[in-house]
Amino acid sequence: MENVINFTLLTDFYELTMANGYFHSDVRDKEAVFDMFFREVPDDGGFAIMAGLEQLINYMNNLKFKEADIEYLRSKGCFSEDFLEYLENFKFTCDVYAVPEGTPIFPHEPIVTVKGPIMQVQFIESYLLLTINHQSLIATKSNRIVRAAQGRPVMEFGTRRAQGASGAIYGARASYIAGCVGTACTICDKEYGVPALGTMAHSWIQSFDTEYEAFRKYTELYPDNATLLIDTYNVLSSGLPNAIKVFKELKPKKMGVRIDSGDITYLTKKARQILDENGLEDCKIVISNSLDEYLIRDVILEGAVIDSFGVGERLITAKSEPVFGGVYKLAAIEGKDGKLIPKMKISENVGKITNPGFKNVYRFFDNETGKAIADLITLRDEPAPNGDPITIFDPDAVWKKKRLSNYTAKELLVKIFDKGKCVYKTPSLKEIQEYCTMQLDTLWGTMLRFDNPQKYYVDLSNSLWNLKHELLHKYNAE
Repeated sequence: MENVINFTLLTDFYELTMANGYFHSDVRDKEAVFDMFFREVPDDGGFAIMAGLEQLINYMNNLKFKEADIEYLRSKGCFSEDFLEYLENFKFTCDVYAVPEGTPIFPHEPIVTVKGPIMQVQFIESYLLLTINHQSLIATKSNRIVRAAQGRPVMEFGTRRAQGASGAIYGARASYIAGCVGTACTICDKEYGVPALGTMAHSWIQSFDTEYEAFRKYTELYPDNATLLIDTYNVLSSGLPNAIKVFKELKPKKMGVRIDSGDITYLTKKARQILDENGLEDCKIVISNSLDEYLIRDVILEGAVIDSFGVGERLITAKSEPVFGGVYKLAAIEGKDGKLIPKMKISENVGKITNPGFKNVYRFFDNETGKAIADLITLRDEPAPNGDPITIFDPDAVWKKKRLSNYTAKELLVKIFDKGKCVYKTPSLKEIQEYCTMQLDTLWGTMLRFDNPQKYYVDLSNSLWNLKHELLHKYNAE
């Protein structure tokens, strides 16, 4: 599906003006390293979830300037013919490393690293960020909602509230990675295998002379799974009695009622009581209506009797915090001797100071509990942690140290492209969802809180910390 439109020019215009500038300068053939990372977890949560890598791979596999693209750029009047000829013969040749989809991720650690000719590494910034930022945002929000439901199925119902077609499709994909059981977005089922789910609209009921007729016809059409919307007129005096009457007459294999408005706690308690009194203990109660993790948590605490949730606008738009905030920064560039020179961005805002150099990331797991302990960012030429005792420290408070011994270290960044050739086999979406569930189980419960979660430490190796501070002193001295 991603290949229907050529997304090569889905880029900020300055990426092209910079590329033209690089082409006509000594920097042209230099290799560079860029990292994507984010600075804060949305909603002040304990972690985020990586998503969107498959779409990024498809984009990189199909980077090609078509004749119409070249003509458009020529019409701008600011690009040389030599540069346009280069674009006509463009071939992506970068190395790409990324954290697999479904992995819990944390601020300031590289989640995508790209190494290659600076023109290419710079050019892909916009699509890389918009893809990973969007799906990671929706996956992160979706998982909060899934966790709030405490094992009850959550369906993504936000298609009509998404910001455009791609927001609906890729948002549904990301929500499935994070634990939603299905989506209202039909095309996402066709393209990605996310189960398409849904019941009926109020208009279906209003189009019949009576609510009873509407319910009966729907149940006749779908006897294997009839879920009836019972709040078009009045839940307890009209919708529920009519649904019970139809269920008793037609005896569908599976049955449910959906409530889309009103006092959820009161209505579900009463509905459950009345259904059970009528021998319909197997009838499920489905709730929708502008839900989020806090509303779901609260109605469950109040004793609402709910079997599953349909969540729309506040999930598909991540309404509470609709920007993920991932950035893409230069970390190293080739020097005259062919070696990479570490680079960093310095800011008066300490949180915006970047980590220099070509890096790797390791996650430490406790061998006794299987739980994640901390992540360690190292320079890529440093030896990997091999199980020997190691001391890690908080880079913002270096006196906070932890000695690790009984651990397993896992490399988080996986090689995706080798000199422009994809060397990574993308898992199925179901496999990504299962992997995400397994990875989330490695997090301590204190990190899963919605409010004031336990901080997870992302530490720097001694070599990287020393390099960062050497550069800070160097730049300040200048």
